[in-house]
Amino acid sequence: MKIVDVNVWALRSDLETPFAFSQGWVRTRGATVVEVITDDGISGWGEALCQGLQPPEIAASVVRSALRPLLLGENALRTEVVWHKLYHATRDFGMKGVVLGAISAVDIALWDICGKALGRPIHQLLGGAFRQRVQAYATGFYRVRGRGEAPRLAEEAVRHYDNGFRAMKIKLGFGVEDDLAVMAAIAKVLAGKSATLMIDTNHAYGLAQARELGHALEDYHLRWYEEPVVQEDIAGYRALRQALSMPIAGGENEFSLYGFRDLIGMGAIDVVQPDISAAGGFTACRHVAALAQAHGVMVNPHVWGSAISQAASLQLVAALPVAHHSLEPLEPIFEYDQSSHPFRRELVREPIHANGDWIDVPDRPGLGIDVDREVLRRYAVA
Repeated sequence: MKIVDVNVWALRSDLETPFAFSQGWVRTRGATVVEVITDDGISGWGEALCQGLQPPEIAASVVRSALRPLLLGENALRTEVVWHKLYHATRDFGMKGVVLGAISAVDIALWDICGKALGRPIHQLLGGAFRQRVQAYATGFYRVRGRGEAPRLAEEAVRHYDNGFRAMKIKLGFGVEDDLAVMAAIAKVLAGKSATLMIDTNHAYGLAQARELGHALEDYHLRWYEEPVVQEDIAGYRALRQALSMPIAGGENEFSLYGFRDLIGMGAIDVVQPDISAAGGFTACRHVAALAQAHGVMVNPHVWGSAISQAASLQLVAALPVAHHSLEPLEPIFEYDQSSHPFRRELVREPIHANGDWIDVPDRPGLGIDVDREVLRRYAVA
């Protein structure tokens, strides 16, 4: 099954209402979409995550300039071989960031081809599904003004709860005092309700502030505290893990087995969060999952991309073993972002839908999606 062509689209859409997280204002949503085509007429789809404020053109350029020449003529079914070929060829100028995102897009597309060729969903190719449905959690609580939005964010928490979500991740990182006001307002409106909360500061703080916030929220029984410090500060992660009672999570800005080796191996993390569209695709996430399993660390993927990334992440989550086996183990949950993103609902003909706060794992071949090429053309950057 020889690769005969690789297409790539950089997509962008302006947002009617910009929103902010701790690192800046999001005024447009982007996605880098890749299609790998074989001589058998089967094509596969993948995505490179536009992480944070990343322009989609960067990963598109990497695919066109660096990866496509390496892919033409390769056997699309040799996912592991191709992954290592791409990684080693770009090692001196890649290893992390946008180059790994581009490799992720290609790898996801190759696994999609494998599934379609065999008539099987990707989770079967990964060894089988541990679960047929996955609980979704609402990620939201972005700012539209900045500080001082606690009342509006409390209303958002009620809306998510009324929509069936029993787990929510709250975006913080706007100053410890403002963060605590937001959490107090949300806790008040959810009092007496069965709701699990997580927080994510998107590495807004240094160790002292991160620790201060964590100590102040000890009684909230958080499922995890995500990205408390910058991703390079493994020592800071480890110090917080030792100082705080809540689990420490991170890894959306880490890449490949080599990057996660230190984060996990140095005892810095309780919940590791590779993003399949950034960390290296299915192939790399298999490596990371095995490493995490050996260290007793839970894998709970980060999901912030388009419908393609969502579909890939759902296949991955279905095939992840639990970190600690028991009759009632803590299962991975699916990030269901609530921010505006037109490429989630429009890009595929059957987008992922949460039934209450649960998502059924599809059994269609490959990723189980049908990409709308008209949407690609409509949002493609010239």
